[in-house]
Parts: sequence; C-alpha cells; structure tokens
Amino acid sequence: MNQNQIINLADRLIAAYDNVQMLEPITASFPEFNVTDAYAVLHEINARREASGWRPVGRKIGFTNRTLWTRYAVDRPIWAHIYSRTVHRASDGSAEVALDKFVQPRIEPEVVFGLRGPAPVVGNARDMLGAVEWIAAGFEIVQSHFPDWKFTAADCTAAFGLHGCLVVGPIVPLDDPARDRFAAILPTFEAALHRDSEIVDRGRGSNVLDSPALALQHLAQVLASQPQEPPLAAGEIVTTGTLTNAWPVVPGTRWRSDYGQLGVPGLELHLK
Repeated sequence: MNQNQIINLADRLIAAYDNVQMLEPITASFPEFNVTDAYAVLHEINARREASGWRPVGRKIGFTNRTLWTRYAVDRPIWAHIYSRTVHRASDGSAEVALDKFVQPRIEPEVVFGLRGPAPVVGNARDMLGAVEWIAAGFEIVQSHFPDWKFTAADCTAAFGLHGCLVVGPIVPLDDPARDRFAAILPTFEAALHRDSEIVDRGRGSNVLDSPALALQHLAQVLASQPQEPPLAAGEIVTTGTLTNAWPVVPGTRWRSDYGQLGVPGLELHLK
C-alpha cells in the first residue's frame, strides 16, 4: 500500500472517530489490506493526533483473549496508542462515562500495568513484572466503526485498535514480594463482571495469553519488530486485554468488576 493510500485511510478513520460515524471495512475496498498496512495507517494517525495536541500515555493490547478469536474472526492480538484524553483515573474505584462519543460501544474488564522501565522481550512472567511499578483493574470501552462488529484483524488494527477510552481503578504499587505473588496468581485468578445487580460473565487471567504479564511480553516483542514505533518505557500505562467477552453497553447501566483472589480493587462504572 502506497503512502497516498495510507494518508487517505487515516483521513477516513479520523473522520469516523471524530464524527462518531460508521464506515465499511477497509478490506471491503482493499482486499489486499493487511496488518502491516494497518500499522502504517495507525502510525500516520498517531502522528496526526500528536501534531494536534493529543499526548500518548501508553498502549492498549487487544484480542489477547484467544477465546474470542473465532467469534470476531481475528487470528492475533493487536495494539494501539492510548492518550491522556482517553485515559481516566478512578482513584476511588468509581467513575462515570458518557457513551455518546462512541460507536457501537462495548465494555471489557482488564488488568492494567504502570511501567517503571522498559519491558523485556524475553523471560518469564516474573521477569516481565520486574518492569511494572503498579497494577490496577481497568474498564476499557471499545468501539467498532465497522457495522455489526464485522472486520478483519487489519481493519480493527488500523481503526485505533478499537480503543474508545480506558478507566483505571485504584493502583496497587508493587515491590519484589508482590511481584512474586502476582506472577503466580495472574494466570489463575477469576474476575467477575456485573451489570447492575447480576453477574453477566467471568474470566480467568489465563484467558489473556496465559497471563496478563505474558501479554505485556507479547507487546514488547511486537514493538521490537516495528522500528517505526518507540519501545515501551517508564511511565507508560498498558492495558492487557479483556478477561471476559466484550459486552455491549447502553446509557443508564452500572457495571462493576470483582478481581477476587488477585487482591486488586475492582471498578464501578456508571454509563450515561
């Protein structure tokens, strides 16, 4: 795909995002459009966003939950930038989010890391947590500009990695004993997702590439293969992918997460 096509696709996707509109999948017009092309479009979009004052504060990883690959017809995880204006802190464990700026929004409970240094590309889960300063529960509101959530991995990668916003709950700082504990429990803990008064889904940490810590490693490895992108660095926020299915959301509902044995405070989100 040539640079003019990349620029034109970035124009279309930014317009769809900013105007809260849907558009047909890119692959409907360009069947040859692939994930490499998609990251070139994403790179162009990020350059435009930064030029207009958006400040990247980290990355989101999507489709790390392999139980969802068949449902959404994807075959790999994806990543995208997250920004100061799309990340919200809920230090008391509760937040409100308006849905009118999102297209076909869905909610995902995730494990979020704050980095204290570069993430290694090799090693085990404990090695990965050596790069982590804090851990928190998160709710990502994802969105699809493509009708009925029908797309390829290339389509959704280019479309901001489906990112809408991220709400980060109370952080739990990590020391070395805590890193040992989390390395052991991240694959096995079970999270519950509540809508109003009912539990609608449950998911284990192992759903996320066997552990959210290993999802972080996957991201570090992908970035190492993309010389146009900066590697992970201290101060970045990384959200590691949904533990459960992504659930459609509407205004007037209240969602809550419970991270059980993980020992991380859950979140309550009021949708308007």
